[in-house]
Amino acid sequence: MLENILNYMQVMENIASSGQPNESEFAAIANAGYEVIINFAMPNSENAIPSEGHLVTSNNMIYIHIPVPFDEPELFHLQSFIKMMEAFADKKVWVHCVKNYRASAFLYHYLLSSRGLSATEAQKAIFPSWEPNEIWQRFMKLNLK
Repeated sequence: MLENILNYMQVMENIASSGQPNESEFAAIANAGYEVIINFAMPNSENAIPSEGHLVTSNNMIYIHIPVPFDEPELFHLQSFIKMMEAFADKKVWVHCVKNYRASAFLYHYLLSSRGLSATEAQKAIFPSWEPNEIWQRFMKLNLK
């Protein structure tokens, strides 16, 4: 069940986010029709799966890894993510990191800049119990234009 995945959120009909899925949960994600996995976690993050790329592709999904240091998110990370989301706009996309904090912040920007949602609407992509620190508050104020 998708609801059992750590910090799962259904952001839009074709976009979901979560913390790090375990190995068996990737099969559930694929069975739910997701076609693309985007991972922001660092390779040495808590609960990282070294073979995640292989695991995802063996479930017939596309794997994109944009490793973002939790204390150093940069504009180029965000630009890469936006390009990937736009390239796969017609696909079901699952975005994750360790706890669904990085994923939330990146999805907030995507909904704001590419989907044209208001800041209030885009805020719904932020995992409810996360309180972004100063680094992430600054990141969420980045202007893509």
